[in-house]
Order: sequence, then structure tokens, then C-alpha cells
Amino acid sequence: MFQDMTKQFNESMAPFRELVNIQTKMLEELTRQQMECTKACLEATMQQSSELQKCKTPNDLIELQQAYAKELETTLKAANEQNMKALTAAQQAIQQLTQNSLEAFTGKK
Repeated sequence: MFQDMTKQFNESMAPFRELVNIQTKMLEELTRQQMECTKACLEATMQQSSELQKCKTPNDLIELQQAYAKELETTLKAANEQNMKALTAAQQAIQQLTQNSLEAFTGKK
């Protein structure tokens, strides 16, 4: 009897565990992407700082700043796209999990 209750409990908790797994994977991916973005921004800043010493005229400085801003913009746009992909994938997985759970609960397929 206890084994049956344990089995039933484990089966009923399976969707919840899957939900936790989906969220964990999403957070791991977002964290990895954030670290890559931060690294790229720091590298761009260090590159910009080293190039700053080579500026001879105000126009050189303006061009350097424009290139730096453009590089940061590109990096941040790419990071945003990757974040949205991770969030969308998690949302779809959660929707599928919910649908499957509801079908299992109601007995419909």
C-alpha cells in the first residue's frame, strides 16, 4: 500500500519536476548568455581604451566612440535575440507540458 502511494505520488509530481527542469535549463542558458555578453562588452571597452591612446585629432576620437557604440549595440542586440530564443523555447516547453498534463488529467488526447 505504501509503495502504491509512493508510486502514485511520484507520478503525480512528474510534471512539476519537468517544469523545474525546464526553468533550470532556461536560467542556465540565460546566465551563460549574460556572461558572454558581459565578457564581450568588457573586451570592447578594453579595446576602446587601448585605441584611445592612438587618437591624434578630435575626429579620431569621434570615430572611435562611434565604432565603440556600434560594437556595443551589435553585442547587446545579439544577446537580446539569444535571450528571447531561450525564453521562447522555455515557454513552448511549459505550454506543451501543461497541455500534456491537462490531457492526462481529463483523459483526452
